[in-house]
Amino acid sequence: MGYVAIKGGGRAIAGAEAAVEALRCAEGEQGTPLRLSAIEQQLRLLTSRVVSEGGLYHPRLAALAIKQMQGDTLEAAFALRAYRSTKPRLMDLPVQDTRHMRLIRRISSAFKDIPGGQMLGPTTDYALRLMRLDLANESAEDFRAVSRRFLDGVGDADLPDTFPKVVDALREEGLLPPLTRRAHAAFDITRDPLVFPVPRSAALATMARAETGSLLAIAYSNMRGYGDVHPTIAELRVGYVPVMLSHPVTGELIEAGEVLMTECEVVAMYEGDATDGPPTFTLGYGACFGHNEVKAISMAILDRALQKGMRDGPANPSEDPEFVLLHIDGVDSMGFASHYKMPHYVTFQSDMDRLRTTQDKATTVPPQPEGAQA
Repeated sequence: MGYVAIKGGGRAIAGAEAAVEALRCAEGEQGTPLRLSAIEQQLRLLTSRVVSEGGLYHPRLAALAIKQMQGDTLEAAFALRAYRSTKPRLMDLPVQDTRHMRLIRRISSAFKDIPGGQMLGPTTDYALRLMRLDLANESAEDFRAVSRRFLDGVGDADLPDTFPKVVDALREEGLLPPLTRRAHAAFDITRDPLVFPVPRSAALATMARAETGSLLAIAYSNMRGYGDVHPTIAELRVGYVPVMLSHPVTGELIEAGEVLMTECEVVAMYEGDATDGPPTFTLGYGACFGHNEVKAISMAILDRALQKGMRDGPANPSEDPEFVLLHIDGVDSMGFASHYKMPHYVTFQSDMDRLRTTQDKATTVPPQPEGAQA
């Protein structure tokens, strides 16, 4: 595509960038800059979203990206991915086991009682969605008192290190197909292009880094009629997963740290017939960095829908891997939409020339043959 050269554009671009920075500091001398720790902790769900969509688990850098991009999650995720691309890849991790997740929240809508019990954790699911006007004038003392009140009188809890998974109990009863280990290495979406058909690992990796709203929109289309996935959440988990690395000398697995993750497993209508064994429930899986339950649930629903589409052929958009996976990446979608703001003078001039030529031909009255009647 050709562009018309713009003279003097450099000063305008620099001025536009300076205006953005000025708006960030619009409070002037009375204002105080946002601390990264405040963004990371007080806007933890926003930080979780950027960490997930940026594909890099670094909450402090995600907070920095949010501050720099003034709250624009797509731009922040773009900045985080750009930063990640500058860093070397040191090693590939072995398969991580989420059964060892240090839980802060765990619920199941499939059963009233589950092994280990329901753990509501931090959630607004059961609260009224009303504006808390008292937060408008929250003082520093009021702010600090919240933690004191929450911890006041709380004793040591005798909690196990891990909790059993609900889907394991379903498998033991034969209500889910047996767990199979993958035979091939997981698809690396950061190195290999999506050439369809793609394996399930490519779909899961793409959705794990996808934009939350895009996943929700397509999953919602399946839930409300353009599909047949009406799942039940077997288990939704939020917690810290230990990152296990192979020791460079002994080869033994050692814990290098932990990452906050959200994991969701949904069960849907059973499938099967006499030829391929007894019918069982089908399973959809979703997992992402940070605390983002809507994304994990949407991902699990789409995983189930895409498995059906890959097996039987897509009957609706949410079952079409190419449709879903090529339209859920927020950074990619934002880039395509934003590129329309760039100069398109040459192509538009061509469009105008063709339109004018067509209009001229349409307004020119062709000569009437002799003897023709009006």
